[in-house]
Amino acid sequence: MRNFTKTKRIVIKIGTNVLTKNGGVDTKYVQNVAQQINALLKTKKQIVIVTSGAIGMGAGELEKCKENRRAGEKTKKIKDTKTKQACAAIGQPLLMAEYKKAFAKHKITVAQVLLTAEVLNNRKTYLNLKGVIETLLKLGVVPIINENDCVSTDEIGKTFGDNDKLSALVASKIDADALIMLTDIDALYDKDPKKNKNAKQIPAVYEITPEIIKNAGGSGSRHATGGMKTKIEAAKIAANAGCRMILADGRKKDVIIKIMAGEIIGTIFMPKRKLGNRSRWILNSHPAGTIKLDAGAIKAIENKKSLLPSGIAAVEGTFEKGAVVMLGDKAKAVVNFGSAELKKLAGKHSREIEKLLGKGYKDVVATPEDIVIIN
Repeated sequence: MRNFTKTKRIVIKIGTNVLTKNGGVDTKYVQNVAQQINALLKTKKQIVIVTSGAIGMGAGELEKCKENRRAGEKTKKIKDTKTKQACAAIGQPLLMAEYKKAFAKHKITVAQVLLTAEVLNNRKTYLNLKGVIETLLKLGVVPIINENDCVSTDEIGKTFGDNDKLSALVASKIDADALIMLTDIDALYDKDPKKNKNAKQIPAVYEITPEIIKNAGGSGSRHATGGMKTKIEAAKIAANAGCRMILADGRKKDVIIKIMAGEIIGTIFMPKRKLGNRSRWILNSHPAGTIKLDAGAIKAIENKKSLLPSGIAAVEGTFEKGAVVMLGDKAKAVVNFGSAELKKLAGKHSREIEKLLGKGYKDVVATPEDIVIIN
């Protein structure tokens, strides 16, 4: 369970509250992380870092520039999206400069990779990104990934949750063997440790049950947007990729080395199933709409059969052919028709497709290979 001797590819996610100190990046901490990663690289491991901290660092830099700043005054939590985007634009180059300086001491080259949800939802850019990361790893470079907050069209924090979900998506996409999530939350507990003094750590999770999700709690604080809930969501994504996820206290001394040595630190989430790359992309893509199904269609897709027009009860949203959509609340699928076409076909037999839409269309809405059941 905690034997990582054969583990080759590791994604390490570093949270905002672990990385920053007094409104800026903790230089000594970054240097220590670089030192630990250097030790792993010498054992032929491949490392990808998913980092947070750009917004917090940008906000701290703005505070330093204020002429009338009160001594000891804490930076207020920035709430509006535009200001967060501005802080991200200020903080990102400062953040990368810290990483570059720390890794340069070990003669390690780092590369900046900025992502948005749109990149991961588009199959073409998704595959292109995978190719870039694969190339960087072959060159011995350490990719450092962050959400491109300053151009993201979604509200910051709701897309990836302080990069918790992003780190799991990256781990899933590049077929990582392990995801180490370094945070100020040291483990998963059976109860909220802030409210219950008798709360106990859970060393291993084999299945993410409704009870675990219920006890996950809310979001983070200050410039961090994650929380236990987003970490549980990340664990589910990693599990579908056959990737072990370890949640641990990022400030614990030599925590990365100790985890890789098999020490029982934090909570390890074990994978339940391993989906293929395309199935994982479908499952993790944001749905463009929803197709409501009748009972017969639901049974058919559960039995790994194609979805036919006759099983469609209703169509919600506007989307094109090839989009990823929800099939009720049971599955996600890539569809062979756009929403306008599906509304015409709903409840009809496949032999009526040519009569209603013309020639050149497939006779099924989605094949079993393009349907992924949501567990």
